[in-house]
Amino acid sequence: MESKLEKRYGLITAIAMVIGIVIGSGVFFKAEKVLTATGGNLTLGILAWVIGGIIMISCAYTFAVMATKYQYVNGVVDYAEATLGKKYAYYVGWFMALIYYPTLTSVLAWVSARYTCVLLGFSITGGECMTIAGLYLIASFALNSLSPILAGKFQVSTTIIKLIPLALMAVIGTVVGVGNGMIAYNFTTVVKEVNTSNALFTAVVATAFAYEGWIIATSINAELKDAKKNLPLALVGGTFVIMIIYILYYVGLAGAVTNKVMMAGGEAGAKLAFQTVFSSVGGSLLFVFVIISCLGTLNGLMLGCTRGIYSLAARNIGPKPDVFKQVDNVTNMPTNSSVFGLLLCGIWLLYFYGANLTKPWFGFFSFDSSELPIVTIYALYIPIFVMMMKKEKDLNSFKRFIAPIISLAGCVFMIIAACFSHKMEVVAYLIVFAVVMIFGAAFSKEKIAE
Repeated sequence: MESKLEKRYGLITAIAMVIGIVIGSGVFFKAEKVLTATGGNLTLGILAWVIGGIIMISCAYTFAVMATKYQYVNGVVDYAEATLGKKYAYYVGWFMALIYYPTLTSVLAWVSARYTCVLLGFSITGGECMTIAGLYLIASFALNSLSPILAGKFQVSTTIIKLIPLALMAVIGTVVGVGNGMIAYNFTTVVKEVNTSNALFTAVVATAFAYEGWIIATSINAELKDAKKNLPLALVGGTFVIMIIYILYYVGLAGAVTNKVMMAGGEAGAKLAFQTVFSSVGGSLLFVFVIISCLGTLNGLMLGCTRGIYSLAARNIGPKPDVFKQVDNVTNMPTNSSVFGLLLCGIWLLYFYGANLTKPWFGFFSFDSSELPIVTIYALYIPIFVMMMKKEKDLNSFKRFIAPIISLAGCVFMIIAACFSHKMEVVAYLIVFAVVMIFGAAFSKEKIAE
């Protein structure tokens, strides 16, 4: 008898799950870049968070409509297959396995190590930081491979912990900043004059990293009561709350230290902000919570990374399906896929260091692997939205046309913003992307039947 997932989640629980899935290390990591990109212009920075949030909300709603249409479809690969067929889904899955998951996982290992080094007083660009990043990668891999149950419990615990510094800084930092005039000063003082349009594009692309993850939340549709009504509400409501939390945290930081100090100090500036508001001991403790939050996000990404090539092998496509779809009888982990995922993470971590943290090793082929893969995901959404408008004739006008068109506009904006922000780096990235996808095509021939 086929078992079915129980409809056990209500709207409030679903909203909480969306918030827990999306909120992670990105806001800690990118708040500094948004501020720096806008020259310390808080109003422009908040506008960037709003635009990035609106793009996230609109895309989340459109995918929510698809999730309720394809009741048991989970993940962007399956949405690609439902709308455009197996071949397009294969290439999306190949990109996710070889670029998307390992690049973001490696960056998160470095971010976690970076904050650890700030706490311990080590250099954030030296050998200590990269050594800790490598150890974090291996530890996360080991946790997921040897004890998936413990990894799951760790994920739940960090979901709770990561909200603490955000909420406290958002509320108390803002109250303190209003009281001592720091927020008023930061809102009226621009540290550096910048080109407004270029600054806004750069800042919006930076927010994409913090907002990423909402697509995973569509997977709860099969367990949600009255999913056709509640999933769109949960995704829109949850993503809207996330945008508000991020903006309030951004303002809270402005209530603790000047924009100039924050821009000059980076992670050290964030630590100083926490210590200014919550005292030296309290600030350091909350900074530990920030590190735990980063490790929680790393754990979640490693979970996806270890299953990247397995998701293709399970469909009997990609390289050596019989090898990569093997699952350990004890841990229920795809062992070979996990090892391959860790190898890719190590390669991309080395690339990130050589391209972004030292004198570029790769010359023209150096690009920011923390942002451009995310923009690629938005580009891959475009054909899905177009086919949704073409195929889903039973939907009303808003769901079939208006919502997807708004989402399409957001995706196009994100692509244009990336081109203005990263300029020739986009060309370098596209060349690398093309090589990886051509390599993937070699494994797709005569294996996919539409």
